[in-house]
Amino acid sequence: MAESGRSQGVPPVSPWLSRRLVEWSVLALVVMTLVWVFGRQMQTVQAQSERLAVRFTLKILREAMLLEQILKRAQPTTTAATGTATRNPFALLDSLPANFAGEVASSKADSIVPGNWVFDTECACVGYRLLYPQWLEPEQFADVIWFRLSNAPGEVRLIAQAPYIWLGQPLN
Repeated sequence: MAESGRSQGVPPVSPWLSRRLVEWSVLALVVMTLVWVFGRQMQTVQAQSERLAVRFTLKILREAMLLEQILKRAQPTTTAATGTATRNPFALLDSLPANFAGEVASSKADSIVPGNWVFDTECACVGYRLLYPQWLEPEQFADVIWFRLSNAPGEVRLIAQAPYIWLGQPLN
């Protein structure tokens, strides 16, 4: 005759205990899902704040270059005495940003710490190494975005070297 589980000393599982186990498992699954959704939303907010910081820095650099152009037009003798125009737009600022890493060639972009700005004297480009490059589209771009100084007649501008799309919006 076959022995039952009771005769071997194993207590039977009560329906109440198995129901509690299912409830706790469902609760754990819901909590894990909420944590994942919260983490994803937090990453999106971080990427949005980085994008705004990049746009703000570009705007400040463009305004500094515009002010320099206005001053050159207003006082042409001063520019002749000083020589060539300042190529590095960061040099036009009263104080350098804390995340300006100096002059680095674009060929050494992998040495740039993420979240830092650089200036490449060879191509007259301003570069920024992204903290969250996964939000940049299309994905074939590296994790450094570059903006070239364009010396159009009578105007100096920062122009994106590629059509950068960040979080579905163009970055220019």
